[in-house]
Amino acid sequence: MSTIREVARQANVSIATVSRVLNNDTTYKMTTETRERVWKAITDLNYKAPISHHRRIPPASETAYRKIGCIVNLRGGKYSDPYYLSLLSGLECFLAENRSEISFVRTWNELENSETLIRTFADPLDGLIVMSHLGEATFRYAQSKVRHIVGIDSGYPEIDNIEFDHEQASRLAVDYLAGKGFTDIGFIGGPEGKTEMRKCRRYRAYANALEERGLNPNHDWVIDCEWNDALCSRLVTGLGKDRLPRSFVAASDLMAMAALRALSAMGVSVPEEVAVIGLTNIAMSKYANPPLTTIEIPTEAMGEAAGQILLSRIGGDNSLPRRILFPCHYVVRESA
Repeated sequence: MSTIREVARQANVSIATVSRVLNNDTTYKMTTETRERVWKAITDLNYKAPISHHRRIPPASETAYRKIGCIVNLRGGKYSDPYYLSLLSGLECFLAENRSEISFVRTWNELENSETLIRTFADPLDGLIVMSHLGEATFRYAQSKVRHIVGIDSGYPEIDNIEFDHEQASRLAVDYLAGKGFTDIGFIGGPEGKTEMRKCRRYRAYANALEERGLNPNHDWVIDCEWNDALCSRLVTGLGKDRLPRSFVAASDLMAMAALRALSAMGVSVPEEVAVIGLTNIAMSKYANPPLTTIEIPTEAMGEAAGQILLSRIGGDNSLPRRILFPCHYVVRESA
């Protein structure tokens, strides 16, 4: 596994500079060229920082008085997924400007431990952001402790929800590949919380979009990698060079880049032999090899919107729950 020292050496910068890029630290001035050189080194070396390097939540300011909790939909390190980091970035920046702060970030599986659940909600909170569908008992316990809860893709109709259009995202990806003439279109993804992948919105929209074109998903080309990039690479490699589809829709950029690495190791040319399109447009995706075509999700805007609604609820807004759906759009690069 690569180290931060190796990233710094390849990018020709200091270790401190790499750390600042990973933490989105704007305290020190840095040129765009330097920042892009660091991200390219991170991508080329497949560097994964320890959790402490990814934490971007600022310390409480002296003027902050609203305490906000946050629950995210992750199985592993809570600061290791750029998608949730971007949501948190939009949320925390808005809260910081409005005398509020994030008190904790928990994953849904951490809260399945009853002791952790009770300890998490032991201190009073003004509000809670839920970026995950929790178990019924866990959600009801949170409701009993926190009056104001706003969801980001939480799936609970009784609270406000900020979402990106999952169905649109998958359809855009299939439409793009079909428009390029591809008929063999595979799918790479994982579950939504505790919902298995084949029942999730992104997979269903992918399957429906194929069916509308008279195509059927080939189950050999449907890869449930459980959002694990190492497993994704193994499963793509396991198909074998002669059994690959001509294209893949990946339900996240991280999994798309894992597929790109696997295809490269197999000697498969992208996009000449297999095209790949991702979802989210994380910062690293434009430094993939080749640069990743993807569907962009406005994650920071979603995080900010969740903060706005939560503070309005805390301020006395008692209107009916709202569902705000953010649209997605293409970012065309070289992988498809």
